[in-house]
Amino acid sequence: MTKITRFLVGLVLLFLVQNITAQEEDYKKKIEALKEQKDKITKQEKNALKIEIEEINKRVERGSISSSEAETLKTEAAKKRALNIENRLAIIDNKLALLERNKDEVMVADLKDETSFIEVSWGDEDDLGNRLFGVRYANGERKRVIKYDRRTYSDLVIAIGLNNALIDGQSLNDSPYKIGGSRFFEMGVQWRTRVFRNSNFMRLNYGFSFQFNGLKPNDNQFFVENGNQTELQEFEFELNKSKLRMDNLVFPVHFEFGPSKYRETEKTIRYSLHRKFRFGIGGYGGFNIGTRQKLKYVFNGERVKDKFKRDYNTSDLIYGLSAYTGVGGTLLYVKYDLNPIFKDAAVEQRNISLGLRFDL
Repeated sequence: MTKITRFLVGLVLLFLVQNITAQEEDYKKKIEALKEQKDKITKQEKNALKIEIEEINKRVERGSISSSEAETLKTEAAKKRALNIENRLAIIDNKLALLERNKDEVMVADLKDETSFIEVSWGDEDDLGNRLFGVRYANGERKRVIKYDRRTYSDLVIAIGLNNALIDGQSLNDSPYKIGGSRFFEMGVQWRTRVFRNSNFMRLNYGFSFQFNGLKPNDNQFFVENGNQTELQEFEFELNKSKLRMDNLVFPVHFEFGPSKYRETEKTIRYSLHRKFRFGIGGYGGFNIGTRQKLKYVFNGERVKDKFKRDYNTSDLIYGLSAYTGVGGTLLYVKYDLNPIFKDAAVEQRNISLGLRFDL
């Protein structure tokens, strides 16, 4: 794995870790806020009891009630406030239990008032307001809830396989590049969005990927720039390795088809592609972000490794067609560049790749 590949893998993993960490921190904040509410409830009820007792004492001073009546009222007020504390704390304890048990399915809408807690549920099928606007009313107030019907998912995409070039007027069997030795690697992120409201048979997939396309020449050859032409020439020493690698940043878009498993509960609607057949077809467009050649050979008994980072007249704009098919997250993947590998070449060559793709 090259340094840039390791860097990109690390960058994606860092993004995923930060996202998980942010969700965990948000969850912990909700837990802490609810625990703070428990202390707040006890103080509120004790202060309310204190005010009631002061009011009862004032009534005794005014002569409107007797001392014995005042004691009875104070006892009743104390019992009422004690029950209030018990009941309100029970509500908070239930919220904590729900939140701890269902981290991603329960949300606290308004921590200022513990009675505004909303269970994540859309209610009846004919609840049009809930369906359209994603809201629920509690105590006469409009509150947000988490999405009942999730239509967009994200995946980490990794692909690897064989790479080569189709040359005008030649078959793939006559390619000057090694069939097994020329390879490609791709890594990126994609989002899958269900196209139709009540069916997941067709999805729109879109995102970004880093592509690394490698070509290894046959017959001890290497790439040489000759003006605006890039040619293969025989190297003066015996080559142990000769490879040209083109690094691209592309933005794929695919229409994906296939069945899915439908799951509906009182709280959510979800579609699962686990172990389901999938077929996608589309294309990509982007930019070449670097081209380099690596040569390994022996000179005067010493091993030499040369790396050249040059333009090599490769195309700046990358665009092509791609398709994949398979079951679940393991797919057979093919892509074909419509742009020529080398600009202004006397004979046009176009990159073609075939391999496996993994949607993680």
